[in-house]
Amino acid sequence: MNTWKTFRIIYDFTQGCRGIMLLSILCAIISVVGGLIPYWGIYQMLLLFLDGKPTIEWIGLWFGICVAGYVVKLLFYGLSTTLSHCSAYQTLESIRLAMTRRLIKAPLGTVLGSTAGRLKNIIVDRVETIELPLAHLIPEGISNLLLPVAVFAYMVYLDWRIALASIVCIVLGGIVYFIMMKNFSTQYDAYMEASNHVNSVMVEYVEGVEVIKAFNQSSGSYEKFTDAIGSFRDFTLDWFRSTWKLMNLGGALLPSTLLGILPVGVLLYIDGSLTPAELTLCMILSLALLAPVNWFTVAVNDWKSIEYAISDANELLRLPTLPDTAAPVNLASYEVRLSDVSFRYNDKDGNVLNHINLTLASNQMTALVGPSGSGKSTVARLIARFWDLSAGKIMIGGIDIRDLPLNQLSELISFVTQDNFLFNCSLLENIRLGNPKATDQEVYAAARAAQCDEFIGHLEKGWHTMAGEAGNKLSGGERQRIAIARAILKNAPIVILDEATAFTDPENENQLQQSIAALTQGKTLLVIAHRLSTIKDADQIVLLNGGSVVTKGTQTDLLEHSPLYRKMWQAHIGAKEWAAGDGNKGGNIHA
Repeated sequence: MNTWKTFRIIYDFTQGCRGIMLLSILCAIISVVGGLIPYWGIYQMLLLFLDGKPTIEWIGLWFGICVAGYVVKLLFYGLSTTLSHCSAYQTLESIRLAMTRRLIKAPLGTVLGSTAGRLKNIIVDRVETIELPLAHLIPEGISNLLLPVAVFAYMVYLDWRIALASIVCIVLGGIVYFIMMKNFSTQYDAYMEASNHVNSVMVEYVEGVEVIKAFNQSSGSYEKFTDAIGSFRDFTLDWFRSTWKLMNLGGALLPSTLLGILPVGVLLYIDGSLTPAELTLCMILSLALLAPVNWFTVAVNDWKSIEYAISDANELLRLPTLPDTAAPVNLASYEVRLSDVSFRYNDKDGNVLNHINLTLASNQMTALVGPSGSGKSTVARLIARFWDLSAGKIMIGGIDIRDLPLNQLSELISFVTQDNFLFNCSLLENIRLGNPKATDQEVYAAARAAQCDEFIGHLEKGWHTMAGEAGNKLSGGERQRIAIARAILKNAPIVILDEATAFTDPENENQLQQSIAALTQGKTLLVIAHRLSTIKDADQIVLLNGGSVVTKGTQTDLLEHSPLYRKMWQAHIGAKEWAAGDGNKGGNIHA
């Protein structure tokens, strides 16, 4: 990303507060002007002494002007910084809200395909980096650019030779830095790649520390972790060793403006081109160049990190969105029909679903079964429009789901998965998410229907028990029942249960069946399950394999006519008998 494009994107980000940003820049310019006034005042006082007329009144006047200029500098610098920060944080808020809105409008499958760590890194950390140009680099950069320009212009006014002498060391130092940074972009790209790699390995290490401890593996013996740390160390040290000589040389030359000013200024004084006061003023002004020049050397490195942050933020803000329609549609029924549906995740991979034709009847339970990777969850997610289809149609009540507003489609479907996320609030409020307007009594009724009241009643704080981070204070089966209660409270006409019985112990299976029965009443129900006993009474069982429908029918039909289903059923029954019999002595296999 080039510098101009980065500035353009930053400018787009500040759409809602450009007036504040421009006012901040104006204050920064006034601050620079105020900062120049003390130099002019000192020059005038020097003239008084050199002319032999240093009266108290005149010295006091010019001293007051110097103080006033310094106060103007500080006051308007403070105003500039305050305004720029207000603008910056308002912009960051807008960016983060825009990102969350984009995530909501993007295909849910695309969002789920990104790790939570990466999204958090962009929305929180990367966006925070954008505060640097908005609050500092732009207003401070303009003031730090104007000050040297104003000083140089004044020196040119005095004598162009002294002006050139003032920047000799700056030019030499700039050449050194230019040579040092000729491969900066390539090196910085490699640095970011190495940094991202070591960060991902660190996260993996922290998340997997339980496994590492269980298998008695120390950090030193975890080869991937130690290699990543060592590789990152070697890379950064090599980069430093390749630049430190030039960096020190440039750092020594840049602040040495007097090396050019002093000899040239003395020669010009001897020549009569400069007065003693003008020579003294030029030396003082040359020192004023140091801070801005040093600021720019730091800003170059900061700017590169900003480019990465803006690139990542812009990528997220430009995620493709699902086409939406505004007008709600009246549906004749809640029957779901898949017509010749095919789907692939991207153009590089082959189809994961091939020509699926399937009808989910209203007021009936349809079960999807099949080996792992057969496409069961993909079918369920396509009905909820996590992605758009590669080919074919999915219709609800005879209407293509792409013609339904996304909000309406969301209200039509309740989706319960095996990984049920609970927020760190009370169990009561977690269930109420299904219908934020529901009364406490309606929440209790939904919880009873989902068989939640039994375990909630044993908790010390009952309904007001906090679920913990991601629901970690509850067991997997308890989280499932809370999620089912949430779906019951939502009362959507179409319910999808994707492996919702995955964490249920055999002794609790009957309770979960009752929960599912409560959901089934009057609904179009789709259940995906590995535990075939939980769907044996389904009105329709659909067997998938390799992304295609192998057969469909009732439990009796499939046991009679499908060798694959019969094999799956026998394996399931064998596992249940083992768990209930002698095999249970070694521990419940479902625990």
